[in-house]
Amino acid sequence: MKPSRDISRLIEIMAALRTPVTGCPWDLEQNFATIAPYTIEEAYEVADAISRNDLVDLRDELGDLLLQVVFHARMAQEQGAFDFGGVVDAVTSKMIRRHPHVFADADGKTAAHVKDLWEDIKQREKAAKAAAKGVAVSDKPASALDGVPVALPALTRALKLQQKAGRVGFDWNDPRAVLAKIREEADEIEAELDRAENEKAAAEVGDLLFAVVNLARHLDADPEAILRATNAKFERRFTAIEAALASQGRKPQDATLAEMDALWDQAKAAET
Repeated sequence: MKPSRDISRLIEIMAALRTPVTGCPWDLEQNFATIAPYTIEEAYEVADAISRNDLVDLRDELGDLLLQVVFHARMAQEQGAFDFGGVVDAVTSKMIRRHPHVFADADGKTAAHVKDLWEDIKQREKAAKAAAKGVAVSDKPASALDGVPVALPALTRALKLQQKAGRVGFDWNDPRAVLAKIREEADEIEAELDRAENEKAAAEVGDLLFAVVNLARHLDADPEAILRATNAKFERRFTAIEAALASQGRKPQDATLAEMDALWDQAKAAET
C-alpha cells in the first residue's frame, strides 16, 4: 500500500490494521480507553513542536494527531456508532453554526463579540443535545462555570474557570491586584509552615498556583505554555551545569550547591 495525500488512504490503512486475523495484533487489542492516553500525548507533542517553532516536526505531529482521530472513528464504526465521515460532518456543521457572522447575518465585528457569540451558541447546543437525548433538565440552576471539562490539565482548567467567572464580572481589573493576592497566598503558606501544618500549607500552595494562573491570564499568557517554556529553560541550564562539571570529570552529586548555583548563573548569563 502506497502513501498518499488523500485522507481516504489513511482511513484504508487503519481499516487494514483493525482487520481481524490479517491486521496488526497490537491495534486489534486497543479500545477507546487504551487509545485515549496516546491522543492526549499527541496533542501535547503538537504543542511542543509549536513552542519550538519546528514546522517540520509540526507537520509530523499533526499527522500523528490526525491518526488518533481516524483510530477512534474506526473503532466507533466497528460498533456501528459513527465513522470518519460522521466526524467530519459533525465538525463542519458545528463550525457553520458557530460562525453565523461569517456564514449568516449575525454581527461579529470584534474578536470579543465573536467569543461571546461562540459561548452563547455552545450553551444552546448543549441544551438541544440534552433534549435530543431525552435527558431531564436538572433542577440545579445553570452555572457560569458549566462546560469546563474535569479531565483538562489543572493549569488549563484553572484558566478556563477564571475566564468564565470573569465574563460575569467576578474578576480583578488590574494585574497588580492579582500580584497582591499572590503575595497574600505566599504569606499564608509561610504561616502554615510556621505552625508545622504541612497539609494545610500544601492546600495553600494550590491557592497560590490558582492565583499565579490568574496573573498569567491578566497578562494574556497561557499558563501551560509559559510553564513549558520555563521547564525547557530549566533543562537547558541544568544540562549546562552537568556539562561544565563533566569537563572537570565530576557529576552534580560531587559538587556543592554553591558550585552548581555559580554554574547556573554562568549558563543564565550565556543565554542573554
